[in-house]
Amino acid sequence: MSTANEIRQTFFQECDELLEALDDGLCEIDEGIADESFDLETVNAVFRAVHSIKGGAAAFGLDALVHFAHQFETVLDVMRAGELTPNDDVMKVCHRAADHLSDLVAAGRDNEIVEGDLGTEIAAKLSGLVVGSESAKPDNDTESETFGFVPLGLPIPTNTDDEDQELALNRFCVRFTPSAGLYTSGNDTSLLFRELAELGELEVTAETDRLPDLKNVDPGESYLSWVVILLTEESEQSLREVFEFVDGLCELQINLDLDATMPEGSPDATKDVDDEAQASSGVAAEESDSPTMVAASSPDSGTERAKPATGPKATVRVNLDLVDRLINMVGELVINQAVLTQCIKDAGLLDRGELSTSLAEFRNLARDIQESVMAIRAQSVKPLFQRMARIVREASELSGKDADFLTEGETTEVDKTIIERLVDPLTHMIRNAVDHGLEPPEQRRAAGKAETGHVKLTAAHRSGRVLIEVSDDGAGINREKVFQIAVEKGLIPGDSILKDAEIDNLLFLPGFSTAKEVSNLSGRGVGMDVVRSAIQKLGGRVSIFSQPGKGTTMSISLPLTLAVLDGMVVDVAGQTMVVPITAIVETLRPKAEDIHPLGADNQVVSVRNKLVPVIDLGVVFGHRRTPAPISDMVLLLVESDGSESWALAVDQIFDQRQVVIKGLETNYGHVPGVAAATILGDGNIALIIDPEETAHRSGPVADVGDRARLEEV
Repeated sequence: MSTANEIRQTFFQECDELLEALDDGLCEIDEGIADESFDLETVNAVFRAVHSIKGGAAAFGLDALVHFAHQFETVLDVMRAGELTPNDDVMKVCHRAADHLSDLVAAGRDNEIVEGDLGTEIAAKLSGLVVGSESAKPDNDTESETFGFVPLGLPIPTNTDDEDQELALNRFCVRFTPSAGLYTSGNDTSLLFRELAELGELEVTAETDRLPDLKNVDPGESYLSWVVILLTEESEQSLREVFEFVDGLCELQINLDLDATMPEGSPDATKDVDDEAQASSGVAAEESDSPTMVAASSPDSGTERAKPATGPKATVRVNLDLVDRLINMVGELVINQAVLTQCIKDAGLLDRGELSTSLAEFRNLARDIQESVMAIRAQSVKPLFQRMARIVREASELSGKDADFLTEGETTEVDKTIIERLVDPLTHMIRNAVDHGLEPPEQRRAAGKAETGHVKLTAAHRSGRVLIEVSDDGAGINREKVFQIAVEKGLIPGDSILKDAEIDNLLFLPGFSTAKEVSNLSGRGVGMDVVRSAIQKLGGRVSIFSQPGKGTTMSISLPLTLAVLDGMVVDVAGQTMVVPITAIVETLRPKAEDIHPLGADNQVVSVRNKLVPVIDLGVVFGHRRTPAPISDMVLLLVESDGSESWALAVDQIFDQRQVVIKGLETNYGHVPGVAAATILGDGNIALIIDPEETAHRSGPVADVGDRARLEEV
């Protein structure tokens, strides 16, 4: 990859971070409006995010992005000046502007053009927010004019009135030394000077003493320093705001020249003033191996030595393909550890103390490496939730409904691969919640509800899995309508007798849709079956819970990772299988008096005065025709995400170990009741079962839970 492409890629990676910060800031402003704790610094942070995107986009010639970012920036500038008070209407426009800004960044990354009139419409709304305000000035930013070359060392012309000249002016001396990182991040020093020129009368001088011979110049290094003399009525804080988005990418010193006796344009004199001011304030620049450093004195630092800034932790951007390769190698390491353990066991050497201890240390080390590597792929669901906030806004606008979007558990971490593949299913679920779940405002008023509906997206770790729920406070599922549509479409016989949960599950049938007309939101015959298929490919499950008049909740249960899990290795009618340890509540050997028949072929076991249906895995997977005596077997008590319980009957338990997940969908297909497969230490393949899906695969046994679960003996 060329240097230019690397710089461009870095810019767009930073745009993702800035867009996330922008969304966070807008949400904080929303909360501040609600509880009357509005913080002006939050507006400044939002302004800086948009400003940074605009500055980098200008360096790459992304004119559409620059122009729109400038319009958005103008509104935020008016807001932080106190001339525009944020309210619900203003924030709706800002959120839509942030969405469009994200589209423009994505289009710039892919070298595409954003089509449609959405940008023009939002730009008009942004302009409407600043009409009549004092800050609504003509657009004289860099994107609307041709930047002409101005020889450094000569004054950059500025517009000043005679009245301004009579005001008390401050004379600042600024020493500015950019690092190489400033340029690689897409920043341009000329744009900084142009903004400084808007504050007053400016003089810029370049220091070239560090510039090597032409043959020794490294294009990736920074050799120039700049001395800036600014005559302005603005404060030092205004100057620092110009350099805020290059903070950490330069050495910056700003000093107020009280005597104003220094000859203008003299680098040596400027240096003396800087050194003198630096000595009097007790702030000394420290040498550093890092190319990114800041040595800036604080206006209120007095004689105390400035404390080093504690910024964010250093991070490294790594290609995901390399991380995937590392994860695969760690998986093979875990398999080899299991093979080694099996070989030593077969050789009868496990009773040797030193060898046994070393083997245990090797096993623990392999586990620690695996957990550390998996942490690299772990990512919070916050970016995903932010994308869904946009979906709610768009769906509300298209459907003509007002909806508030609430989130919970944004810091929940999941494998990055899972997050990426959750975008489409969650998008469909969110749109359904707004389009089908929430009622129109007039119906909500008639039902005694607030006109604005609520859509909530939550994430949490539960029993070693991640549970994601999309809920709304709408009318709930109209089961009579669902049943009628299913019959009309020939999906079920007209004389079917179904329970509420079974009717709800009709939504997952291919081609099922309750939309009468095709729209941008629904009605194209691509329904919840696509959602369920996508979730199943991730080794997950999706379920629906609805209460008429109160709303609907859709739950997605997923594994934390697609690479490794802790499992209980069991014997099922001579076949070795693995049950995820996170699904097992306890293991037990039942007594004869604890086992009770239910119907002709089913049995339940009493566990602390609760009846739990028993499922013989050997029968379910076809390894034996008739159930074995339950009293001779070991029961694994498992619990679903919906708090349903089953007892899985196995012949014996071998041990508990960490296994590497090998998916079946790519090379074979989905097998009901089977989540994946793994390779054991002896080289054999064992199936990893999905306890909940296995229970439902068992047919009538699953219905036993409806009658027996939670019943007292």
